[in-house]
Amino acid sequence: MNVVILGAGQVGGSLAEHLASESNDITVIDVDGPRLRELADRLDIRTVEGQASLPTILDSAGVEDADMLIAVTNSDEINMVACQVAWSHFRVPKLIARVRDQAYNYSDGKLFNTQKENNVAGIPIDVLISPEHLVTQHIARMIHHPGALQVLDFADGAAQLVAVKAYYGGPLVGREIALLRAHMPNVDTRVAAIFRQDRPIIPTGDTVIEADDEVFFIAAAGDIRSVMGELRRLDNPYKRIMIAGGGNIGFRLAESIEDDFQVKLIERNLSRCNHLARDLNRTIVLHGSASDSELLLEENIDDVDVFCALTNDDEANIMASMLAKRLGARKVMTLINNPAYVDLVQGGVIDIAISPQQATIGALLAHVRRGDVAAVHSLRRGAAEAIEAIAHGDPSSSKVVGRAIEDIALPAGATIGAIVRDNQVLIAHDDVVVEDGDHVILFLIDNRQIGEVEKLFTVGLTFF
Repeated sequence: MNVVILGAGQVGGSLAEHLASESNDITVIDVDGPRLRELADRLDIRTVEGQASLPTILDSAGVEDADMLIAVTNSDEINMVACQVAWSHFRVPKLIARVRDQAYNYSDGKLFNTQKENNVAGIPIDVLISPEHLVTQHIARMIHHPGALQVLDFADGAAQLVAVKAYYGGPLVGREIALLRAHMPNVDTRVAAIFRQDRPIIPTGDTVIEADDEVFFIAAAGDIRSVMGELRRLDNPYKRIMIAGGGNIGFRLAESIEDDFQVKLIERNLSRCNHLARDLNRTIVLHGSASDSELLLEENIDDVDVFCALTNDDEANIMASMLAKRLGARKVMTLINNPAYVDLVQGGVIDIAISPQQATIGALLAHVRRGDVAAVHSLRRGAAEAIEAIAHGDPSSSKVVGRAIEDIALPAGATIGAIVRDNQVLIAHDDVVVEDGDHVILFLIDNRQIGEVEKLFTVGLTFF
């Protein structure tokens, strides 16, 4: 696939790295020459220096031959104009843009034209990506599932993939996975992967779960809490949430959870505080610094179930989280933009480090993958992937339809966790047969195998 990426920042660079490793033809455009040279030295990609929205620059990048354009510069306006130019002048088939500012989504998003072939008025963009929205959803899911390191939705939430750390005292810790069914005869689940000391393990029935293992399991949404109880002592449901930072993410999170939890939000800018207080209904808005120990103690930080540091400053987030934890906060979640910091702090004082780049890349990859891919989630900071692919065809045209799971030629490191059929979750036992229209949820511990998985879900010509 020929893909042109506009923007060589953290998202654009990470996306280029993902796609280049999968033998795609990648061109990256940016105004930052040194950054482009660094990418070109490290990856097998083409780079073009210049303003990404200019027709001359797009032309020199060969956008006329591109299958897809992905605009992820730091400017919403450049991303939108670039998509307009790419369609009006070059007829690029698929256009994806990151648009951060929610003000552009007024009037139910009528500013954008996702049916550009019909010549409807509006900026031609097939897919809009909002990092703030994706990160907010990610944090909210973890708040609703105490003890989870990651919670991913598939098939509109019918099935969920959850990552938890196994602790001493869990009923299954030190025992074989096969005993899971004996412990919970009425709940069907599958352990998709285990990460032990950062090394991936494809589990079998006789795999023994050890303390401190990071266990990824898939189950119907209603069964998640029961399965978690087998791997660790269940955390009590969260009640009190404190948010540091009243920016877009902090505001959105408070707005989405304030009806279900007691929420306090700390913001240091007074005018922003007034704005937040007007727009939020039940959230208590506090003016001050999240690094002010006196303020935290006054607001009973030792009674807080989750402290979320969501400012734009990584260092401020890390320090505020460490302080909150020392003063008694039960759990801390920290927004960290710099990928180098994530591995440094995750699992220490900071319980969960949240990377906006990984959330955004997962959403982008769902639209890049070949075959009918409904969702892609980046796991373990990009080391692994969870994919929801829709099976199409018949036994003669498809490599998966009409076949039992044990007969599907999956590449090494790939497992099928579950199938969603008509909103019913079927855990992927060996004898389950894939049917046309099934949503197949796969787990890949090595994303270099993605090409082989894509081929499995690509329908042969005989189907048409």
